[in-house]
Amino acid sequence: MILHRDERCVAVNKPSGLSTHRGWDDSDDALLQRVRDEVGLYVYPVNRLDRGASGIVLFALDQDAARAFNTAWEGAEKRYFAITRGHPPSEPTLIDNPVPRREDSDERVPAQTTVQCLETFGRYALVAAQPHTGKLHQIRRHLKHIACPLIGDVRYGKGEHNRLFRTQHALHRLALHAHFLAVDHPDGSRLAVTCPLAPDLVAAIESAKRAAAT
Repeated sequence: MILHRDERCVAVNKPSGLSTHRGWDDSDDALLQRVRDEVGLYVYPVNRLDRGASGIVLFALDQDAARAFNTAWEGAEKRYFAITRGHPPSEPTLIDNPVPRREDSDERVPAQTTVQCLETFGRYALVAAQPHTGKLHQIRRHLKHIACPLIGDVRYGKGEHNRLFRTQHALHRLALHAHFLAVDHPDGSRLAVTCPLAPDLVAAIESAKRAAAT
């Protein structure tokens, strides 16, 4: 689970299906409690991922470090892998499209994400996504905006393609994975963490490739 640890922070690989901390769903289990038990210290979440996503979540190990990371977060670099129905451009392409501030709000706020198609398999693709702002469901909304919805996304995706990946490729979750994070560390260095693509996503891609080749 632990990808990086030093005296001020710990970065972990969150599995799909687990909330970052209690209160975001009805489960008593949460990543924060698991990490706290693993390191034997109180931890402070710096970022969060959707419950269905996997990949890097950063926790500070003291309040001063938490404040420093939060201050530096606007300059953080975040990169994700996603499986989409449809093929975004093969060259890095900026999506600059406002999104709602909240699910229940008509107010829209600026949001920018760079996307790039890395590989295709039939109607589907492995996509790199780099959000430049941190709005709610930003990557999911932007992929829908360019008609390349995320596989496994029950809110913004397509049910028929989600079902196909469940039944034919054994993927039962949101196909979004946070694989790289770089952010200024409280000690003055630049922290950089990588996280390999989750095994269930690798298996689903390989299965989709085989299906596309037949």
